[in-house]
Amino acid sequence: MGYNVKSDINPNIYRGYDIRAIYGQDLNEDVAYTVGLGFGSYVQKKGYKECVIGHDNRASSDSLSDALISGITSTGVDVKFIGLVTTPMYYYAQKSLKIDPGIMITASHNPKEYNGFKMAFDDFGNACGEMIQEFRKFVEKLEFSSGTGKVEKINIRQGYLDLIKNSLKLGDKKIKVVVDAGNGTTSIIAKEAFEMMGLDVIPIFCESDPDFPNHHPDPSVEKNNEFLKKAVLENKADLGVGLDGDGDRVGVIDEKGNMIFIDYFAIIIWRDIMSKIENKNALFDVKCSKSLADEIIKLGGNPVCYRTGNSYMKAKMKEGNFAFGSELSGHVFFNDKWPNIDDGIYAGLRLIEILSNTDKTVSELLDGINKYYSTPEIKIKSSDDEKFGIIANVRKYCEEKGYNINTIDGVRAEFDNGWALVRASNTGPDITVRFEGKTEDDMKKIEEEFMGLLK
Repeated sequence: MGYNVKSDINPNIYRGYDIRAIYGQDLNEDVAYTVGLGFGSYVQKKGYKECVIGHDNRASSDSLSDALISGITSTGVDVKFIGLVTTPMYYYAQKSLKIDPGIMITASHNPKEYNGFKMAFDDFGNACGEMIQEFRKFVEKLEFSSGTGKVEKINIRQGYLDLIKNSLKLGDKKIKVVVDAGNGTTSIIAKEAFEMMGLDVIPIFCESDPDFPNHHPDPSVEKNNEFLKKAVLENKADLGVGLDGDGDRVGVIDEKGNMIFIDYFAIIIWRDIMSKIENKNALFDVKCSKSLADEIIKLGGNPVCYRTGNSYMKAKMKEGNFAFGSELSGHVFFNDKWPNIDDGIYAGLRLIEILSNTDKTVSELLDGINKYYSTPEIKIKSSDDEKFGIIANVRKYCEEKGYNINTIDGVRAEFDNGWALVRASNTGPDITVRFEGKTEDDMKKIEEEFMGLLK
């Protein structure tokens, strides 16, 4: 099929961590072909001659993949094509094939009408921030290389499953788990991965369906986990594991049907690994509860609060050689006996590994933590053109008030009785906020002040 070079790609599709847009509006096969031409030319300038390409189960992913690969090979770069895979399987392919550049075609947890490209240009990993804007400027010049690259199809499924199996040591206690793939891309492998560990697995929505007919595949949002909670209680399961659309994020439900947010999941992990590791620095993003920082200090660790975003967190994990890192959105990074791949399936299995070696339930693994009252993450619609100006105004307000602020990612204002976070989303036209207090009243007062300011 012939594709056309597109000279008027909407610059707003180049986002904080990737290219992402609604398919059929700002993203189509000609855009993919043009991005492919740009990508192939760009990585050649960095000295690379091959790349890895994979795609998720969205309806548009096949045709976008064909167009992208056509563009890349037209520049003379060879493609190792791994086909329909989860994003963690794509990361595994990059590592096992020892190829740095690559593109995963996915819109992650965005609604079904979206698609996009997670790109790695070199050994940094997923490009983010200014790197993506530099690439945009390069593509806009339309100065592409030409050549004839080859496409080689590679099946990495078994190697990926072996990596999981070899990175875990489950105890004798038999665990019953409900696994909800949300009809996303993990549908192709989740059931097999959990069953191979000898677990009693109850799969729900583990049939691949790009329309996501049962619920939106984003387990960090509580309303998306209603079926999972119900299934855990009905089946008297030890836990529920929810997976997002492309498989790099996890959600957890305890045996009582309660959602365990990722900052609390991280507490369970730190309680398990802190005494076993040398580097006691503990990484988490600005959205996480103070409960996590408190627990890290109790365990003898050093809390490190960093900016939100898979690309930023993963790069920071590598730079600081952290053993574990967590993001409230559900990205968790194990770097102790696992190669720093954020993988919802593996994260769920790490919790199961802990459970299988103790007589405690998931809820009991959180006994004794410092209790705070937090809102969920709240999204406020704001155009991509306006949102950064709004954040600047919030920062100015906090500075005028003399508040103690962390500005690594938006504005996090710290108080004796809680905190407020206001930041621009890097994945959509939103401002995201979260509030926390020592008491429910503290939380509400902080929320009222900042929501009033935003309105």
